[in-house]
Amino acid sequence: MLTQPDRFFLPSSGVVTRSRARMICCLNPNCTQPMNRDTAKTCRTCGAELIPLLRGRYQPVKLIGRGGFGRTYLAYDGDRLNAPCVIKQFAPQAQGTKSFNKAVQLFNQEAVRLHELGEHPQIPALLAYFEHEQYLYLVQQFIDGSTLIQEIVQNGPMDEAGIRTLLLELLPVLDFIHSHSVVHRDITPANLIRRDTDRRLFVIDFGIAKQFGEALAYEPGTRIGTEGYAPIEQLRSGQAYPCSDIYSLGATCLHLLTGRKPEHLYDPMEGAWRWREILAKQGLVMSQELGAVLDRMVMDTVSERYQTANEVLDDLKRLPTLQGNVPGWVRQHPSGRLSETETALPISSPRRDVPISIPPTSPPAEVGEPVVAPIPQAASPAPAGMWQCARLLTGHQSWVTAIAFNPRTATLVSGSLDDSIKVWNLQTGSLMFTLQGHPGGVNDVTISAKGQVLVSCGDDETVRVWNLTAGRRLHTLKGHVRDVTGVAIGHQGWILASCSKDRTINIWKLDTGTLVRTLMGSPAAIKSVDITPDESLVLSGGLDNKIRLWNLNTGEMVRTLSGHLASVNDLAVSRDGLFVASASKDRTVRLWSIATGAQVHCLMGHSQEVNSVAIAPDNRTIVSGSSDGTVRIWDAKTGTLQHTLAEHTNAVTAVDIHRTGRFIASASADKTIRVWKWVTP
Repeated sequence: MLTQPDRFFLPSSGVVTRSRARMICCLNPNCTQPMNRDTAKTCRTCGAELIPLLRGRYQPVKLIGRGGFGRTYLAYDGDRLNAPCVIKQFAPQAQGTKSFNKAVQLFNQEAVRLHELGEHPQIPALLAYFEHEQYLYLVQQFIDGSTLIQEIVQNGPMDEAGIRTLLLELLPVLDFIHSHSVVHRDITPANLIRRDTDRRLFVIDFGIAKQFGEALAYEPGTRIGTEGYAPIEQLRSGQAYPCSDIYSLGATCLHLLTGRKPEHLYDPMEGAWRWREILAKQGLVMSQELGAVLDRMVMDTVSERYQTANEVLDDLKRLPTLQGNVPGWVRQHPSGRLSETETALPISSPRRDVPISIPPTSPPAEVGEPVVAPIPQAASPAPAGMWQCARLLTGHQSWVTAIAFNPRTATLVSGSLDDSIKVWNLQTGSLMFTLQGHPGGVNDVTISAKGQVLVSCGDDETVRVWNLTAGRRLHTLKGHVRDVTGVAIGHQGWILASCSKDRTINIWKLDTGTLVRTLMGSPAAIKSVDITPDESLVLSGGLDNKIRLWNLNTGEMVRTLSGHLASVNDLAVSRDGLFVASASKDRTVRLWSIATGAQVHCLMGHSQEVNSVAIAPDNRTIVSGSSDGTVRIWDAKTGTLQHTLAEHTNAVTAVDIHRTGRFIASASADKTIRVWKWVTP
């Protein structure tokens, strides 16, 4: 089997480095050690003449795969600024001109078909195909990324949400392939690769050699496909249909879900799959609805299996959402396809460091998530312990400017100046999907108390409301005339406040997206906004160095808090509604009584401006993030510094605290998100 390379360290510019250019690969398919210096004329191992540039253009530099029909090489394309590419060499073992000519004829036919398939954005493009010295060659686009088998080896199995997004991304590709009368024949985790640059999944290693095995005089009945993933019709007779690929994709999903190869999930004595038993032993659960879809995908009998990819997609679209019931006003908005600028891109970029287990609220466990015991809340972190980085989340292409824990599920949402919003699975560290809709940088994100509505704002002067469960946009709120810098949702989930550089605060009805009123009177740009738990007051802070309190019902300004020496960058109201914390460019965090307006504490310690502040549910722990690259944890009762976290390599732009008080998230200009866990000895 010829496969995509595992991983290669290529120069980002695509230009061959000096060390790489000094090597050349022997193209003799029988050579055991094909690597040679580029100054050599013949192979030091087999003595074959070396070809510096195949077809005067392609420089083979590394053997990256081999199989019964030939080999796969990494190469550089001299006509495309030495861009990396993949060369697949087919070495027919057939004797005689007639057999070889038949192989060449069929090879050309299949290459034309592969060229047509390469028009799909998730299939590597065919760049060239030709014959050279009795060998047949294909040159394809190189996809720099990791295969799914590598992902689960490194990061562990996928959860149900990951399997759903995988199917939704790959089934349209299979439908495209089958519409061109092509059957892939070898869908496995090793032949699905996720590109690093955009996290898009690609289907690789189309079995072109398998298609003309008979022409090469191989034994009839040669197995086509990979043991465990290939259905019985392929293994017995070599016959393959579109539903054969569906079987292979289903077996691939079971592998990714359980971490075990399909041959270890199937009981041949009983003729039954045992993947549910494996999940149960791992303490995991799977919704019956998705389980039924997977069961039908891997039916032994061809007629009982899904016949087309669209049939599977239709059933997937009818599945209930994973994350509990959706509020009635959300259900009033029927689901539909996203526009090109608002597409949710399912992606997975997991990482595991310190084990992290975040307890769910009611219901006791999300579908597909481990059932874990709730962590009891404490008045403040125990003194005998420390904060430790449990997860490093990477994937944003620019500063990460906003983060928010989901209060109901083990997920985290982040926003960035790369114009994207990403939703992360905290238990696995995987990136569940990306929301794209803001044409400008994202400045803030917030999630409703029930965990199902996400609100974001950005430099495009808009506020966007999303169904977080479905990953689709519900509203685009337009009313500000400059960058929207902050958003806050009321505790009941019906009121939304947004603030802007245009010096106004807009109050919206979240269910309808309609503007209720505009609060005016601030003399400078507003950078942050929050709402008291009883929804009586809106608080704002901005470039006038002051905090303003507004009556939410009347829109009147009722109090101004003065004390900061520079702009107020962020605000956070305590869960009990008694005080507000403000982060400022003057390098301080200040705590204020909402009832009296008096300053309670001035927290000093950051060496640069403080960009973000959050208050734990215990109403005592304060977390701040600063341009000095640190996250600091304070005791609100005493005003003393408890801990300093200094692992970010650039400014900390946003912080948030999980509802348990045991996890902190920090976002940074270093393009990463760190999730910190309170660890006791």
